Amino acid sequence: MSALLADFSTEVRRRLDDLDQEVRAGGLDPAIDLIVSSLQHGGVLQAFGTGHSQAFAMEVAGRAGGLIPTHAIALRDVVLRGDRDVSELRGATLERDESVVDELYGLYSFDPADVFLIASNSGVNGSIVGLALRAKADGHPVIAVTSLEHTNAVTPKHSSGKRLSEIADIVIDNRAPFGDTTIGLGEGLSAGAVSSITAAYIAQLLTLGAAQRIRDAGEVPPLYISANIPGGDTHNDALKARYGDRIAGLA
Repeated sequence: MSALLADFSTEVRRRLDDLDQEVRAGGLDPAIDLIVSSLQHGGVLQAFGTGHSQAFAMEVAGRAGGLIPTHAIALRDVVLRGDRDVSELRGATLERDESVVDELYGLYSFDPADVFLIASNSGVNGSIVGLALRAKADGHPVIAVTSLEHTNAVTPKHSSGKRLSEIADIVIDNRAPFGDTTIGLGEGLSAGAVSSITAAYIAQLLTLGAAQRIRDAGEVPPLYISANIPGGDTHNDALKARYGDRIAGLA
């Protein structure tokens, strides 16, 4: 196991170091600029991901140390808020279904200043591509977090024939390899997936960059304090009240 640990640690560290170099070179600045401009104009960051990429939306929205004007769009809401049967949440059928997008989109209230942050390792499933297209059609900028190696190696599943990376205004490569896993175990099997790790890192880099930019402008960044420390709820509730249902989530 120690050899596998060393190999996996190397694979993860190499990708995080590569992201660090991109940050130092200003590679994330366009995305940070877009986020800060949105917040300064009263916008909310609308985060979306399906499958394991839901973790990216959870890193962006509603967590300690995160920006308060954020909202996670979740496919499960077509059941919790809409009319779909809970059985449709099983498997990957719903995330591949482009017809769900208008229904999902209609469950929320969006402002013209909102920016969409959409994460998908493959970047080709119907709901991912469909939501990006719908957001763009309504005039919202889209930031994509995806694996360029993977998405360029597979066929789009949306009827438009497009990938998320071909729709977004800004594309951030999560550095995951084709198939996501990094450690071969023989017999065609591999493990050590990295897309969730790098996507979470990217989410935090964007949050840090935006918060620092706002602070540099002489303003107080609207950041969540952990609800599990004294005064957390009071601080958070006061700022959340500015956005009301626009950032409300069921979970």
